[in-house]
Amino acid sequence: MTDRTPSPQSPLAPLLSDEGQALLAALRDHDPARELALATRLRRDHPAELVSAALAQARLRQRAVAKFGERDAYRMYFTPHGVEQATRTSVAAHRAGRFRDIGMRDAGLARITDLCCGVGGDAIELARAGFAVTAVDRDPVTCEIAALNVRTLAPDAPSATVVCADVMTYDLLAAPAPDALFIDPARRGGRGRIFDPEAYSPPLSWAIEAVRTVGTGGIKIAPGIPHELVPDDFEAEWISDGGDVKEAVLWHDANGPGRGAGAAGAITHGARRATLLPAAVTLTGRGLPDPRVRDVGRYLYEPDGAVIRAHLVAEAADELDGGLIDETIAYITADELRPTPYATAYEITDVLPFNLKRLKALLRERGVGILTVKKRGSPVEPEELRRKMKLQGRESATVFLTRVAGAPTMLLGHPA
Repeated sequence: MTDRTPSPQSPLAPLLSDEGQALLAALRDHDPARELALATRLRRDHPAELVSAALAQARLRQRAVAKFGERDAYRMYFTPHGVEQATRTSVAAHRAGRFRDIGMRDAGLARITDLCCGVGGDAIELARAGFAVTAVDRDPVTCEIAALNVRTLAPDAPSATVVCADVMTYDLLAAPAPDALFIDPARRGGRGRIFDPEAYSPPLSWAIEAVRTVGTGGIKIAPGIPHELVPDDFEAEWISDGGDVKEAVLWHDANGPGRGAGAAGAITHGARRATLLPAAVTLTGRGLPDPRVRDVGRYLYEPDGAVIRAHLVAEAADELDGGLIDETIAYITADELRPTPYATAYEITDVLPFNLKRLKALLRERGVGILTVKKRGSPVEPEELRRKMKLQGRESATVFLTRVAGAPTMLLGHPA
């Protein structure tokens, strides 16, 4: 297993003591709003530094539940940056599955190096999937946390090693050389999110060359990356979870699609795909032209964000036998209701020119007290619109503020 155990001087050491473990267990469901009074009471029986460390860790664990679930989050350790940047379990498990799909284990290739591992979210799932993982990060405390998390959550992993090093000077091909890389560059700085891929740490260009050097691997990137920055010898995958776009990944396999031939997750260079979790369904680009623009039909389909980011609205529209309501708006319209995992369907009851007074009168007439506001191509803010409507009643409705054939339009309906 991992070869990094927190030293007595480590900031983690007090939390790992019997006293620290008891405090963490007691703080599991504490209310952060009452933390000041709680801290005052706890300091009567425990060292102040330990109380502060336990409260901070308890808060981080509560935040981490959304990504890791209660079962794992309350057994893990975090840093504030680590919680924010960590890959959620569902996405990391999907990624480990893709490494399996390209035939790595079948071909006897089982070593993966996880660069910029953070608190170990991806390393845990790679280890759980049976890969021998070497996780690398340059922050000593983060490395101790990653080692502890992997050891706790993947105790039966064949091999898991955490190395404290700068990934840009780390010898990627040192024996035993990896068969694949996974790289998660830092995309936040002192001023917040970093949008320029060359300002990532390490830069995207470095990560691309590192994967090419090893031959197989994936690079986690921001989902807003311009498509023109995707190299021709990489596949781009956009991933959403529960309808929210979480990330994009650039995949490369120097051995080509033959090694994972026939597998749904096999890497195809130059391809685009959208993967929707938790259903684990994938839409792959087929090079279709833009859908035609047509009149609004009975049904409106809102494509999943991953489908939109991957520029696969045409593929989704083709499955629905639908068209666009406007050449610049990613809403699909059709006359028939068809089941699809790639978009949410709404039945449209009214198509109206944009007019808030008319909308208010219509909602009052129909007794709508619950209004879902969706917008695409409109400057109106949903909360502002709801305030102006002064809603009353028991009925519910959905309004789309958008453009139809270039004209500001309101579409009123409900989920189909």
